[in-house]
Amino acid sequence: MNVSEAVSSRKSVRQFLPTPVPPDAIRRVLATAARSPSGGNLQPWHIHVVGGDALARLKHLMSERIEAAPDGEEMEYNVYPPSLHSPYRERRFQVGEDLYRSIGIARENRPARLAQFARNFTFFDAPLALFCTVDRRMGPPQWADLGMFMQTVMLLLREEGLHSCAQECWAQYPQTVSTFLDLPDERMLFSGMAIGYEDRNAAINQWRAQRTPLDDFAEFIGI
Repeated sequence: MNVSEAVSSRKSVRQFLPTPVPPDAIRRVLATAARSPSGGNLQPWHIHVVGGDALARLKHLMSERIEAAPDGEEMEYNVYPPSLHSPYRERRFQVGEDLYRSIGIARENRPARLAQFARNFTFFDAPLALFCTVDRRMGPPQWADLGMFMQTVMLLLREEGLHSCAQECWAQYPQTVSTFLDLPDERMLFSGMAIGYEDRNAAINQWRAQRTPLDDFAEFIGI
């Protein structure tokens, strides 16, 4: 698989098969992803991979935590700006509508939408979970490094025949995840990721998020 094929075939999969991910594959992906760009070579990413009985314990823990705190915990960063403006507001709205439409959940069916969102915290039945954490003293440039690392991971997973779903929703429960991972005080949660083999028969995996045309976001100067 070349890079273009990996980029074009990568998508956020929201239903996985129970097929185990070979340990050698995820170790190979992470070792290669360490070549991701990093300003000053700080390499600010810290990665936890969770599977097996540990993943089952986390899922059970989260089911109890969501019931006790359905609105989440005190967040350490905003996943989206507090007042999302145009055109970003419309893009977020559209991707949500497309997602729920794919599985027949109407906009007014709020309980069903909340139930689907809660499936994030089961990693959509993926057999493997990944968490990316960072020293809280790092700044926006280092957070950009985290994004480049995670994108590299997701593309390398495609090379292995695997799929993923990056999940910043985990930022809603930073204290629970930090305790589960036994993070030191100076480390904070950035994002989670579901990893596994796509269930190609699942309706929720049959659509793709829209992308803005090139000329709407790129300007070419002097060429």
